[in-house]
Amino acid sequence: MMNQNKQEENGTSLFKVGIKRLKKDKMAVFGLGILILFTLAAIFVPILGQYDPSAQDLLNTYQPPSAKHWLGTDELGRDVFTRLLYGGRVSLSVGLISTGISAGFGVFLGSVAGYFGKAVDGIIMRITDIFMCFPFYVIAITVAAIWGSGIWNIMLISGFLNWTNICRIVRAEVLSLRQREYIEASKALGLSDFETIIKHILPNILAVVIVYSTLGIAKGILSEAGLSYLGLGVTPPQASWGNMLAAAQSLRVLSLYWWLWIPAGTAVFITILSINFLGDGLRDAFDAKVN
Repeated sequence: MMNQNKQEENGTSLFKVGIKRLKKDKMAVFGLGILILFTLAAIFVPILGQYDPSAQDLLNTYQPPSAKHWLGTDELGRDVFTRLLYGGRVSLSVGLISTGISAGFGVFLGSVAGYFGKAVDGIIMRITDIFMCFPFYVIAITVAAIWGSGIWNIMLISGFLNWTNICRIVRAEVLSLRQREYIEASKALGLSDFETIIKHILPNILAVVIVYSTLGIAKGILSEAGLSYLGLGVTPPQASWGNMLAAAQSLRVLSLYWWLWIPAGTAVFITILSINFLGDGLRDAFDAKVN
């Protein structure tokens, strides 16, 4: 069976082989399906949500789930289900954009360090080591306190503090690739260093970047949730899963009004779990060493 799989994959591009392997991974497909469902809900939230997420109804505060309010209302009478959908849009956006920032920054520095080596590599890796020494939340809280809270600040903070891992991974891959014959051939043909990196290095590390970027989205969502829970993330009345979870800081809410925090907590849990399933599936699917 293994030999048959090898024969079928011979002459097929790594991308097509990876997609074929990914389709066979049930947990990865399940995770992808959940993420697509959550993404569609976030996109079409104006249609799915029956209420304005910021509209207050002080005569109907702390209402339990009912046919009128599927997940009840909060302390200001706002519909929790609608806020959950809008919160998903915010949290997923933070995860995607912050990961895009960190991936772009990390891939650039990792590629430069791995390709040029020597002094350039030493300087970039020492900077990376310094950034890795700082506890994320201590620095993030300090920067958020100085810059102020808000969705764009959270994206920038999370993006510029989470680039170190992907930088080191990309550097290791580039160190291996720069010794290959086709890299030497590209130099012999007169391609500049920049052209070699763009045309030959980056396409061969794309699978690794995709895998770790996928897992980085989960980290971005957790970062937003943690900072918003502490009051330094997305500011009310704008909803996010993180500031909805902030309601759980009250013992009264924890014990009496479960619908204010369990839906948001469950959404974060399912999203992170699905991303991890997908990330593991992508890693196995695009690993060239897997037979």
